[in-house]
Amino acid sequence: MHFLPLDITNESSVESGFAEAHSRFGKLDILVNAAGIVGPNNVRITETPTEGFEEVLRVNLTGSFLVTKHILPFMQQADYGRVLLIASIAGKEGNAGMSSYSTSKAGVIGLVKSVGKEFAESNITVNGLAPAVIRTQMVEDMEPAQVEYMTSRIPMKRCGTLDEVSALATWIVSEEASFNTGFTFDLTGGRAVY
Repeated sequence: MHFLPLDITNESSVESGFAEAHSRFGKLDILVNAAGIVGPNNVRITETPTEGFEEVLRVNLTGSFLVTKHILPFMQQADYGRVLLIASIAGKEGNAGMSSYSTSKAGVIGLVKSVGKEFAESNITVNGLAPAVIRTQMVEDMEPAQVEYMTSRIPMKRCGTLDEVSALATWIVSEEASFNTGFTFDLTGGRAVY
């Protein structure tokens, strides 16, 4: 296993990181972008600091844009690729108290739709995954009232697990998922919307 740290909010860091990875491995055929932050939560928009809003957009949305933009040329060279961007059900429905996060993830869903269509005639797919609450360190660090609110909206009345996320993600980036692109899959314990 090899790790290449990079800052997904910094274009030159993303470019050089992918160039180094391509040089080391000879190809880049799968990208799963799970980097993200929650930012201000359990607060109304009127109490959300503008700096907090902008930071969430920078990491969650601009980061998704940059890694997608800079991985695709390598995938085009190989005439094969799978891009999976982690969105959120908050991007489809919106979560009260999380305007920054919900907005950023709605943007990720729009990015998936747009880029999926741009590359639909290639052997490259671009999809998203929109989980509800998944027990991660990010969720553990949130305001408990916000986590309770989000979990109460899940018909199964529980959080998802990392194993459940990885199982669906593995299929989405597989060769078998070749007829799916521009789509954001729900993983919500029944909370999914149209």
